[in-house]
Amino acid sequence: MVLEIWKKIKKKDIAPIYLLYGTEAFLINETKQLLLNHILDEEEKDFNFSAYDLEETSVDFALEDAETFPFLGEKKVVFLHNPVFLTAEKTKAKVEHNLAKLEAYLKEPAPYTVMVISAPYEKLDERKKITKEIKRSAELVEAKKLSEHELKKWVRDRAISNGMEFEENAIDLLLSLAGTNMFMLASEVDKLSLFAAEQKRIDSGLVEKLVARTLEQNIFSLIERVVQRKLDEALRIYYDLLKQNEEPIKILALLSGQFRLIYQVKELSRRGYGQQQIAAYLKIHPFRVKLALGQAGSFRDEELANLMEMLAEADYQMKTGGMNKSLLIEMLLFRLKR
Repeated sequence: MVLEIWKKIKKKDIAPIYLLYGTEAFLINETKQLLLNHILDEEEKDFNFSAYDLEETSVDFALEDAETFPFLGEKKVVFLHNPVFLTAEKTKAKVEHNLAKLEAYLKEPAPYTVMVISAPYEKLDERKKITKEIKRSAELVEAKKLSEHELKKWVRDRAISNGMEFEENAIDLLLSLAGTNMFMLASEVDKLSLFAAEQKRIDSGLVEKLVARTLEQNIFSLIERVVQRKLDEALRIYYDLLKQNEEPIKILALLSGQFRLIYQVKELSRRGYGQQQIAAYLKIHPFRVKLALGQAGSFRDEELANLMEMLAEADYQMKTGGMNKSLLIEMLLFRLKR
């Protein structure tokens, strides 16, 4: 697991070759930065760090670099980005790669070089010999979306690294307000840590006060008010979004997307799918499924079907210019109150 690999890196238990693969860009970037910072000093990075984009450069050049002794230091780090030969996905690359030479290097890597192969692909082509060889030789770091439990642990650990204690209910609130984008969460945790520098503790009050709501979260909150039949609060959120210059057509699209998600999770749950299975099927984070399931219980099937028709009608009217766009959503909210 990626969090366990981070612990090994921080203890300077460094492998000669790493394969980072998956679509969670934050985890890939964080792992690369950790490796770089724990292997080379700042002054060494100018001389003993290099990176190659294998969509544009042959792996031969990277291997020659990896086999060259470091300059004024004991170690060097070589990043290999976009190894197109590991995926079955179509790419723009038109570069020839000497994979036999790479296979030979994998068997006898240079003892003074740490090679980091960064493959930002959802899947690797397991049929290829080179994929099997790299997976056999490298320390594997799968950068997949973290589960809710893993995400909470990561938030807690990041706070601890900042010298902070994060209350459990405050972590729940943070995820519900900021979503599951790890770049945004990292920024919010670091910001909260600065504001909590004296008390060394991050609680729900501080999260509520400081964490920026995403547009998606505001839409979720708006729907929550509709579910609770609090039309005045739903309208207040909507008017605030308009003051923030959010486009009505974008708000409508997000409303439609959230109600579509509620409809889908309700149906899949009825068919016996679990939370993780639904997340995998819909290709979204399990935390979003959890929130949608919570809202799904407030709607009967017929109600959701009617809501989808109303949203589709509003979308048609908005795109054909039949009515004032902001007024259209306001009227829609009145109809959603049930």
